Amino acid sequence: MGNRWLATRLELLGNTTVLLASLCTTFSTKYFGLSAGMAGLSVSYALSITEVLNMAVRMMSEMETNIVSIERVKEYQAIEQEAKWEGETELPKDWPEKGEIQFENYAMRYREDLPKVLKNIDLKISGGEKIGIIGRTGSGKSSLTMALYRMIKATEGEIKIDGIPTDSLGLHQLRKKMIIIPQEPVVFSGTLRFNLDPFNEKHDDEIWKALDVCQLKEFASSGTGKLDRHIAEGGKNMSMGERQLLCLCRAVLRGGRIVILDEATASVDAVTDGVVQRAVRTHFPTSTTLAIAHRLDTIADSDRILVLDDGHVAEFDTPSNLLRNP
Repeated sequence: MGNRWLATRLELLGNTTVLLASLCTTFSTKYFGLSAGMAGLSVSYALSITEVLNMAVRMMSEMETNIVSIERVKEYQAIEQEAKWEGETELPKDWPEKGEIQFENYAMRYREDLPKVLKNIDLKISGGEKIGIIGRTGSGKSSLTMALYRMIKATEGEIKIDGIPTDSLGLHQLRKKMIIIPQEPVVFSGTLRFNLDPFNEKHDDEIWKALDVCQLKEFASSGTGKLDRHIAEGGKNMSMGERQLLCLCRAVLRGGRIVILDEATASVDAVTDGVVQRAVRTHFPTSTTLAIAHRLDTIADSDRILVLDDGHVAEFDTPSNLLRNP
């Protein structure tokens, strides 16, 4: 419709130009002695005005569209880059050995012009502890996870893992040592094997064992190709529960000293929730576990519970002590 609207008006403008040119040449030939050849030449040039106008408008439109790409490149150049992938700090091969996490007067904001989402977080989590994290929406639960992964730069303070400040580490050094089971399961387009072991580091026996633990063995065996079974983009050929169990199976295969569950069972039924909790307890018995949850039964067996309120630590104690506090 926009194209026809433009064509109609350009044709109208072109025809008006031809009419005026014809009238001018007629009067000029009669009263000013303009030759017939010059009159015909001027009218023939006037007839091409519509095509010229069309080309001019479309070229201007294309130029304006393409200039947006230059604006985006300029914006990307101004964006502050992330830290280096590999830091200068030499880490022991088995780091983190204990999985001890310490927040020292930590504060964080998403942008310079926004208020702090985490404020004066000062706490220590011992290695192997099971911590439940609760709080209202917007209290800073997921921001705490992003802080551990250094997705957002700290405004104040620092985080230490086994006594080493995370700011001194490269992003790959830090992130590959932690395991996260997110709320929205991440599933890649490809085979089941690629989704579970994208770097091809595990043997088939280990993969099948992990699938059995996460109750996905029947799912893997039922399809054609088994471990080479095709998974659609975003896991569209899987249910929400199966996608979440797939993320759990990926975490079980990787293993690690720090495990983060970011409301991992918020979108699944109670049965799948139970499978996830049992697998975490069984396969990460000595790992430091941070579980963000809305269901109280998910974190009822935690060693301690962290209650966040508006970015502050409101309470941090054992479940029994918190229940006794009115």
